[in-house]
Amino acid sequence: MTEAGRGELEGTVRVSEIPAKATKSTGSKDPSDGARPEAADDSGLGGATRGSGATRDRTGGDTTRRTPVSRASGSGASRSRGFGEGVVARRASGGRAAAEAGGGAPGGADDAGASAGVMAGQGPGDAMWQTSPPGSMYDYIKVASFSIGPDGLVDQWSLRAEQLFGISAERAVGMDPIDAFIDPDRRAEGQRKMAEILDGREWTGVVPFRVPGPEGVEGLAEVYVMPTTVEGGERAAVCIVVDVRTLRRIETDLAASQSIFSQSPFGFLLIDTDLRVRRANQRFASLYGGDVDDHRGRGVRDYLQSPEAERVEATLRRVMETGESITDMHITGFLPGSDKRLHWSVNLYRVHSGTGRPIGIAWLATDITARRSAAREAAAARRNLALLNEAGSRIGNSLDLETTARELLDVVVPGFCDLATVDLYQGLLMGDETPPGLADGSAELRRVAFASAVSDAPFVGGPAPVRVGAVHHYPFNSPCADALRTARPQQVPEEGNLIQSTLAVPMVAHDTVVGLVQFSRTKGSEPFGERDGALAVELAARAAVCIDNARLYRREHERALILQRSLLPPGDPEASGLDIACRYLPGNAATEVGGDWFDVIELPGHRTALVIGDVMGRGLRAAVAMGELRTAVRTLALLDLEPAEVLSALDEIARGLGTPGGGQSASRTTAGRPRDKDLAEVYLATCVYAVYDSVTRRCTFANAGHLPPVLVEPGESALMLDVPPGMPLGVGGEPFEEVEVELPEGALLALYTDGLVESRDHPLDEGLQAFVGALTDPAQPPTALRADTPRSLEDVCDHVLNTLDTHHGEDDIALLMARVQGLPEDSVGDWTLPREPRSVGRAREYARSRLMGWDLEPLVDTAELLVSELVTNALRYGEGEIRLRLLLDRTLVCEVWDAGLVQPRRRRARDTDEGGRGLQLVGLLSAAWGSRRTPRGKTVWFELPLPGGETGLTDPAEALLSLF
Repeated sequence: MTEAGRGELEGTVRVSEIPAKATKSTGSKDPSDGARPEAADDSGLGGATRGSGATRDRTGGDTTRRTPVSRASGSGASRSRGFGEGVVARRASGGRAAAEAGGGAPGGADDAGASAGVMAGQGPGDAMWQTSPPGSMYDYIKVASFSIGPDGLVDQWSLRAEQLFGISAERAVGMDPIDAFIDPDRRAEGQRKMAEILDGREWTGVVPFRVPGPEGVEGLAEVYVMPTTVEGGERAAVCIVVDVRTLRRIETDLAASQSIFSQSPFGFLLIDTDLRVRRANQRFASLYGGDVDDHRGRGVRDYLQSPEAERVEATLRRVMETGESITDMHITGFLPGSDKRLHWSVNLYRVHSGTGRPIGIAWLATDITARRSAAREAAAARRNLALLNEAGSRIGNSLDLETTARELLDVVVPGFCDLATVDLYQGLLMGDETPPGLADGSAELRRVAFASAVSDAPFVGGPAPVRVGAVHHYPFNSPCADALRTARPQQVPEEGNLIQSTLAVPMVAHDTVVGLVQFSRTKGSEPFGERDGALAVELAARAAVCIDNARLYRREHERALILQRSLLPPGDPEASGLDIACRYLPGNAATEVGGDWFDVIELPGHRTALVIGDVMGRGLRAAVAMGELRTAVRTLALLDLEPAEVLSALDEIARGLGTPGGGQSASRTTAGRPRDKDLAEVYLATCVYAVYDSVTRRCTFANAGHLPPVLVEPGESALMLDVPPGMPLGVGGEPFEEVEVELPEGALLALYTDGLVESRDHPLDEGLQAFVGALTDPAQPPTALRADTPRSLEDVCDHVLNTLDTHHGEDDIALLMARVQGLPEDSVGDWTLPREPRSVGRAREYARSRLMGWDLEPLVDTAELLVSELVTNALRYGEGEIRLRLLLDRTLVCEVWDAGLVQPRRRRARDTDEGGRGLQLVGLLSAAWGSRRTPRGKTVWFELPLPGGETGLTDPAEALLSLF
């Protein structure tokens, strides 16, 4: 088969595709025999080799065209010309033009060229004889052709036949079609039909066939057989074959397409290349009115308004040009005669013909107006939920009123509104316990927070804005006052040229209005709706609860601070002969109260009691128990008892703390029946009580189950004092021991609680070693532990707290440090007097002499008078020798010692009594006086303030006159 013949078979199947015998053949005696190998050669090569030659057309002009050339010398050319040209001639004249067209080789070549030119669309019949006409049904129907020679064998096989049957031309040429394609049980009938065909009869029918080979693919073909004659006059046939399965599929596809198009519940359009509607379904026509045919030829602008129409047209052109499909394109428009805005979701894809040529665009539209509305509602609900969730996570993180108000505005601006303010009642901020606000809603409020996403001057043209921190009130008839009065949100009328909508929402917590929040949206934003109002109320309510919690926390925090300050020494404690520094860290940061305490108590004779204790437990309950114990300690210290006696009395008090009726009831309950579990609680505490004498620098310790004190001597490492621990307070039944230690000058004494040295991460032993190491840390300045250049105790405390783990929050921490600074020898006067009347005069002389030496002349007369009274009492009521001691520190202390055990008791003398006014005189002239027991008797003392101090001296004459 030549190039021209093969090319025509590859195109649209027309009559020109029918293979026919050449009417003239050269180089072969038997036309049939010559046709078969040449056809086989052409088929095997997929087309003859291409040559070129210059031919002259009928007008005399020279043209250059491509002509088919056979592998054989002229025979192939003649047969190719006969195959292509002869058929056209027969179609045109109805006679045997093939034999006449093959008269001579040159003429035949020219005729063949002319015929090829006509078939290529170069002649006047080009509209009919196109190689690939657009929109032909043969683009979809599988049509093939082959020819049968006089011997009943295939002598030509087209490319379409190869595609339909799956057999190449080399294999098909020379095959018996009956034996090759027909089942054995039908071959006899097939042979009869073949004989009839070769006798010159036409035949048409549907033939089942089977492709030769191991697979044996079966098929069904409709065959049209047309008899013909070859050059020698012998009978042959041309067969046109159509794949029946393809026809059935096309029928099914057409029916399905028609059903989908007409019965689709969506708007369906077919738009041509000019962007005009070629076909519309009934659903689309029902929406836009009219019949289906009324929409033919309409454009996009007939349905959509500008600029939506321009956007859709641009999209259609892009789909037509690129072939890219568009999915879920949202279009907004209006139906004819309606002002309701509708939304559609449109899918677009390009439609092609069977040859792949674009012929239009398919438009599939779905009404999503309700879905869009539901989506907007759902999006608004999700946005509101997200805003509430954010509010829940961000509002209330601080227990500060102003911070909580700012956290609310950080959430709502700009996510919910453009401007927002928060006003809180002034009474609420000042700690007023009564419900804030007045009945008319115009009470004083303070602007605590403001936020703006657009400008710092929110109400342009309206009333002057209230600055943050200013106190103001709303007029009685204003919407804001009404919102405060009714506890309901109110719309505020527009004021100025910036605000479009404002909501005044009261902040209600536990049925109490605590303030007002205003949400404003500027022009250009959507006004507040019903859903926005509900959301604003919820946001304000959440913030109000957090603000009320912050208010309650502030109140409780202030109370806790007052309680804790009352239970600890005020300011920096001072003591004679000691430099004091202390620290307290509560374990509970929320209440800042606990059961740890320390105290510094001044005792007579320039002595000082150092106390540190720890009530087991945390929080307010432990703080209350600690307060009772601390009060008891101070009371017992004023009695000037020994440390062991003080702890014994504290133990009895601690046992009675958890029992109704106190300590005596506790003793009776313990001896009799068990405690009532509902009424009794166990209070245990540890305590160290130490008494330091600044004259002798000796310190007496007693320990009730507490950690041992730590002593750092100058130039030495820190060490823990060996003080018998004893039992904790509240256990009872065991005595307490005392230990007396002489403290060198400049020594550092540290008392502490277990929260400083013990936690879950650090055992007690490890903490104690770390504490001792912190007090003797060589990395600190070398002057830290030297007596000549001591480091400040405040620095020592800070260093200890920074070195140890003090932020665990598991227990309270109390730290009390004291540096020893004993009284100098020249500040002490000590004399022993015999038991004789002359000792009174000597005592006055000793006192005058020493006071004059100390440059305390203003105190001489008063001191002489009081010393004379005390020594006289010692002579009259005491025993043994008398000892007189004067101590000078921040005050002047005079002590008179004797061996008598009877304590002096002041009484009010009657007007007629000659005596009994000595102790009254001592009480009037001195700043303080008293007596205490000693191991060898008693000591009576008095104290005078130094000249120039805050406490003035009492005139002795006025004091004497006041006695009468």
